[in-house]
Amino acid sequence: MKNVAFLLPAGANIAALETARHGFIVANEYRAARGLPPGFQVRTLAVEREVSLDGGRITVQADATLDEAGAVDICIVPPLQGAISDAVLNNRETVAWLARHHRQGGEVASLCLGAALLAAAGLLDGQEAVVHWAAQNLYANLFPSVQWVTDRVVMAGNGVYTSGGSFSAAHLVLHLVEKYTDRDTAIWCAKFFQLDWSRQSQLPFAVFMGSKDHADQVVRAVQAYIEGSYPEKIAVDELASRHAMGRRTLERRFRQATGHSIVEYLQRVRVEAAKQRLESTRKSVAEVMYEVGYNDTKAFREIFSKYCGLSPVSYRERYQ
Repeated sequence: MKNVAFLLPAGANIAALETARHGFIVANEYRAARGLPPGFQVRTLAVEREVSLDGGRITVQADATLDEAGAVDICIVPPLQGAISDAVLNNRETVAWLARHHRQGGEVASLCLGAALLAAAGLLDGQEAVVHWAAQNLYANLFPSVQWVTDRVVMAGNGVYTSGGSFSAAHLVLHLVEKYTDRDTAIWCAKFFQLDWSRQSQLPFAVFMGSKDHADQVVRAVQAYIEGSYPEKIAVDELASRHAMGRRTLERRFRQATGHSIVEYLQRVRVEAAKQRLESTRKSVAEVMYEVGYNDTKAFREIFSKYCGLSPVSYRERYQ
């Protein structure tokens, strides 16, 4: 039986924590009904026994303090609410405990934005980690030593697990249930919570907004031009000439500021525009393709699938 501890840090999203905690409880109930031993002992831990959350509207009694934790096999950090930088500062004791726990051989997992505390503890340095697609730019700025990805739902390695999206974090629970009990129990939990067992990517849900939280005015101008002129043919050399600089210099500055190459940025803007048309109009896929700047069906389908995780037809069927 694995000892699972849910942390109650300052700023914790208690709703997401309880959903995940309930997943392990349902796994135990399923096993008990079949005469099998429980797979998990589940507790909550915090710096103090009483934790005030959601601006004082909710008070939670932790099962034990971090000093009283005892044996913990898997420690799970829930999503955080409010300013992430403040949450890191307000949870320094919890961050230090996480680092010691992992150093001593314990496993750690984060649900969505809870990955900030793992990053602050240095547990994600030099590694790929999953975070919600809407938080990728913020986390990349706050924790540049981590390779943040949003094309996955769950990622695991070296005793560290990350997941993207508060509700998608349920897939992390399924991953742990299957790993430490069996597939039958995990499938039962997936059915009980009505989760799509096969979903492995956040891409169909992601909305590309383009990072604007930088001070490079030339890059901002290029972004604005791309977003206003994406149906047209846009050449990187022409953009560089427009701003009186070499192509390599512009490319370097653009990637440094946005995290994307110019060509990739253009592709993502076009795909986002195509998604909006597929959602809100009855135009054919070919018409949409031409309107957003493509004239090659195969190339459009490949680029759309790359950034969306679905074909244009499948995307329309899901969201129209």
